Amino acid sequence: MLWAKIKSPALDETVLLFSLMLNLFYRLKHNIAECFSPQNLLWHFAAVITTWLIVVSGFDWFYFISVRGNALDNILFPAVVIGGLVPIVLPICIIFIGKMHKNIRTINTGWALGQAALIGWLISSTYKAFTGRFHPYSFDTSVDISRIFNFGFMREGIFWGWPSSHTTIAFAMAVTLIILYSRNKSFKYLALIYAFYVGLGVSVSIHWFSDFTAGAIIGSVVGIVVGKSFRDKLAVI
Repeated sequence: MLWAKIKSPALDETVLLFSLMLNLFYRLKHNIAECFSPQNLLWHFAAVITTWLIVVSGFDWFYFISVRGNALDNILFPAVVIGGLVPIVLPICIIFIGKMHKNIRTINTGWALGQAALIGWLISSTYKAFTGRFHPYSFDTSVDISRIFNFGFMREGIFWGWPSSHTTIAFAMAVTLIILYSRNKSFKYLALIYAFYVGLGVSVSIHWFSDFTAGAIIGSVVGIVVGKSFRDKLAVI
């Protein structure tokens, strides 16, 4: 009786919000740990080795000099904004649409994309905190700064550096969608076009090319883990 007296619409909304958020955190710790399983850890090393090869070969600097200030730069620059907004807006919209149509699969997709974006951001930001890589300066092409890494902790923050968070998140979401809709070719193509647009877009503006390649590799690992996890979840609902 006491509970009935103190119960309020605000409390109902809080409980509902909490129950909804549990879907975002579905097997979150397990999925993060799975991203660093022995098999998947090899892909992280692959991202490191690929970066090293691109940096020491001079391709990062060559790419930087080649693409800055040309038409490609103007075409791809919107990817910076798109790659920042889509991971927030898209999952919410998909969940909302799924609830309107009472479609469990659509709702599950929205939460899967949300978790993929979250894990992608957490992993890429953690790497950035320790690698401290300089980001490219579009106004200065006189000195090669592509090889500068300030290893340590938070020496360059988590908003710049290696790998590209935009790319990591974009590929994490794209691969998640591909796994959840493995038979839908249209979704596959659209997801990959989006991921590459964002990745290549930031590689000609706020990141090095190797930041893009590393983000694509690590993001794909996240997408595989999250996609399989939420696919299995849907199978038992």
